Amino acid sequence: MDPRCAEISTPDYANFGLSLLILVGIVVSYLPQHLRIIRLRSSYGLSPYFVLLGTTSGTCAFANILVLPKSRSDVACCREIDAFPCVAGLLGVAQRLSPHDADPDLDSLLLFLIFFPRTSNPLTDDQDDPPKEELAPSYRTALGVTAISVLHAVIVAILSFWFVYARPQHTQGWANFLGIFSTVLASIQYFPQIYTTFMLKRVGSLSIPMMCIQTPGSFVWAGSLVLRYGSEGWSAWGVYLVTGCLQGCLLVMGSYFEIMHRRREKKDLQSRMAQAIPDTSTTEQTPLLRAED
Repeated sequence: MDPRCAEISTPDYANFGLSLLILVGIVVSYLPQHLRIIRLRSSYGLSPYFVLLGTTSGTCAFANILVLPKSRSDVACCREIDAFPCVAGLLGVAQRLSPHDADPDLDSLLLFLIFFPRTSNPLTDDQDDPPKEELAPSYRTALGVTAISVLHAVIVAILSFWFVYARPQHTQGWANFLGIFSTVLASIQYFPQIYTTFMLKRVGSLSIPMMCIQTPGSFVWAGSLVLRYGSEGWSAWGVYLVTGCLQGCLLVMGSYFEIMHRRREKKDLQSRMAQAIPDTSTTEQTPLLRAED
């Protein structure tokens, strides 16, 4: 038996349980974002360039883990080992096939396009401010983001198949390139969204609960991938460290704006209530005036 297959045949149950827990958490973490967009029936507040960079970064990360020779050797080992060790050994691949990387390509991209605001007042939630027209992208921009994302995915898929079947000796280099490119895109992905959120002073349709789950989850999962792939898989887990830091910055800023907005709402409500209450104060002359009437 191949040494790698022998290693997989004796899985680490603690690491398997942790990886499975994080995998479930990743799937669940996107539900608040999807539900918020659907509830508001608008993707207002999401930067189209944030979606574009996230989609292309996720596509590269998706291809990276599939092209890695170590991943493909793990898949080949399933022919020689039992079912449970095979599942445990491929959990890293399963995680990469989960919505954490596939989501930008499917769910978020589709929701962003379907619920892209085309009116002057896209948000129906009474807790959200009307949009600032100078920050609102056009629907043509949304279509362009979708087209570029699909074209990029097709090109990466074609090149990945070519390297795997025609130039297998260069697959590690191609995987490293995809990992570096994914990390670079992920590193700059959050800057357009941070800028948009800063200018709006609101999170819009961006979900804070999603970021609360994903920010610490990124660091935990990066540690899990380090244990699984070691330093050779730096291109696989490095992107999680970068995105975790940037998403944490966005989370802090978005939470601050939401807290300040709710405080302003509370003050405005108290002010309106004070104006609505009639002045019932009396003076010494009040009974005399009423008597004269």
